[in-house]
Amino acid sequence: MVRLLSSLLLGATAVFAHSADLYVPACPHTETFTFNNGIPSVDPSCPLTQVSMCYTPTQLKLDFTAFNETNFYFDPNQGTNGDIWEYEVVEAFIYKGNDDPQTYFEYEVNANNVTYNAFVYNPSRVRAADAPFDHAYVTDPFGDGFEVDTQLDKPNHVWRSSNVIPLALFNGENPRGSSWRMNFFRTVTSPSMYPDQQLCGWKNTGAANFHISGAFGVVRFV
Repeated sequence: MVRLLSSLLLGATAVFAHSADLYVPACPHTETFTFNNGIPSVDPSCPLTQVSMCYTPTQLKLDFTAFNETNFYFDPNQGTNGDIWEYEVVEAFIYKGNDDPQTYFEYEVNANNVTYNAFVYNPSRVRAADAPFDHAYVTDPFGDGFEVDTQLDKPNHVWRSSNVIPLALFNGENPRGSSWRMNFFRTVTSPSMYPDQQLCGWKNTGAANFHISGAFGVVRFV
């Protein structure tokens, strides 16, 4: 009976350990998925966004495709780590580990090929009003091994961005077999709508707030 119980527990543990929302392969193969979910409520007008991911021993490669783009709206005066999130961006929140993180990496890119790169300190896990909420910026991303190439296809209402993030940033080189927590978002606005935004995402946070880490999905590198 003890042996049978132990076998059942080991089997359940194995199933849990291999359960994930996404299974990311080594490059050149990719895991590709799309989202058009509104946050916090389901919004059928959220434009479609596609994300493709793969990894090398030293890099995470992320390709974003923003479909149904009508405005390509950004501030041309903003540079690296500027408040590009005030306009239109696609975003990835990334954490190495299985738990609901209190510190994670926020990566954003806009249609002007400008990026935002910062570790977020969010001890409440929900960006609570009475709790600390802070950022530690990566101030020299290209010197640190980041890469970005963004192309606009205005006639077809699409923009695409290919991005490389060094895995050493997370002490995460050679990630095969590890599970991470991530979420992906897109903000949509226009000259007439700004500063209001339409919020879209992969995993719904249930609030007009991207910084709810319990909503992050599970991503396994295979």
